[in-house]
Amino acid sequence: MKSFRRMVYPYIIWAGIFIVIPMLMIVFYAFSKEGNAVMTVSFTLDNFIRFFSDSIFVNVLLRSLKLAIITTIICIVIGYPCAYFMAQLKPNSQTLMVLLVTFPMWINMLVRTYAWRGLLIESGLSPELKVYIGMIYNFLPFMILQVYTSLSKMDRDLITAAHDLGCDNKKAFLKVTLPLSVPGIISGITLVFLPAVSSFFIPRLLGGGSYVLVGNLVENYFVTTGDWNFGSAISLIMTVVILISMYFTRKFDYSKEDR
Repeated sequence: MKSFRRMVYPYIIWAGIFIVIPMLMIVFYAFSKEGNAVMTVSFTLDNFIRFFSDSIFVNVLLRSLKLAIITTIICIVIGYPCAYFMAQLKPNSQTLMVLLVTFPMWINMLVRTYAWRGLLIESGLSPELKVYIGMIYNFLPFMILQVYTSLSKMDRDLITAAHDLGCDNKKAFLKVTLPLSVPGIISGITLVFLPAVSSFFIPRLLGGGSYVLVGNLVENYFVTTGDWNFGSAISLIMTVVILISMYFTRKFDYSKEDR
């Protein structure tokens, strides 16, 4: 057992270098003033006060949450029937459908977004609608695959038992299939909402620069203006929002399992 524990050490070192240290640096910059020397650090809450006191930044945060929520809902509405249909097929057909769903994901997301930019550039659609199309297209496979995994693992005898007890197809779906697929829905929500709320290149490419989200703010203050302190504060605020959403999502999942 001790020899197997040693195999964890490289991952711990990797996580410490590439995850923990960068996060600590973000926290440090977020709570400090710009231009601090190493020996004369001055901590402050001005970066957070600046964000929440300016309605422009708050509106960008709300817009990002709105975009992520609507994208997630649409992915559920479209993805669940697709996953349900896939789960009803024969095993060989299921494999083919999974291949078709995952095939676009073999291409880099940035390349796919550029392709949509070429398709939508002369469409006359609003920048917001273009961003929604890009978001849904890129993140829909994650929802489909998660729900499909839950449905494909479900014991078919439970549906037969529900029919034997007098349930029709609708009641069997609502009483058996849907509750058992909730873990897949929760996983799909996590995989869609989290990248959608922090995405920056999809709004930039498809929104034409007129549809700004939190991810675009972070990129701008780190890359363009060089204000790492304020950019770190925005990143930290976004991290807290994501952690809160993950907490409530998982809590809802656990409450379903307890019933």
